Amino acid sequence: MQFSGKVDIKAPREKVFAFVTDPQQVGQCGPGVESIEVIDETHFKARAKVGVGFIRAKFVMDMELVEAVAPERAVIRARGQAPGSAVDATGTMTLSQGADAGATVMDWQADLTISGTIASLGGRMIEGTANKLIGQAFDCIRSRLEG
Repeated sequence: MQFSGKVDIKAPREKVFAFVTDPQQVGQCGPGVESIEVIDETHFKARAKVGVGFIRAKFVMDMELVEAVAPERAVIRARGQAPGSAVDATGTMTLSQGADAGATVMDWQADLTISGTIASLGGRMIEGTANKLIGQAFDCIRSRLEG
């Protein structure tokens, strides 16, 4: 599955980049994220509880910041498992100057592959849940950076 979008954030690119590449900061905005463990500068582990329909799963995710070009671009790869399910994801974001001084436009895309029990629910239910969680995450990021 592929997701993409554009988010306007009323904060400078440097501040946005620093926030979204800091696992402790951005992790607080991940819906269902229970903990973040920093392994080193580019690797971290996240534990999250996710529900799709009536199925709830606790995922353990190994995450890697595979590309970081401050303050313009970052790529994160994640691989995780929960009992009976697995997920592989790659997220890319590109930051550009917004229309207003001190504003940032984030263009993002995510490629997601899900297998197992959660995948058996079908694309529509997964897509709807994913869009809801993505919206919640970006609302949180905006509120933390613009506040």
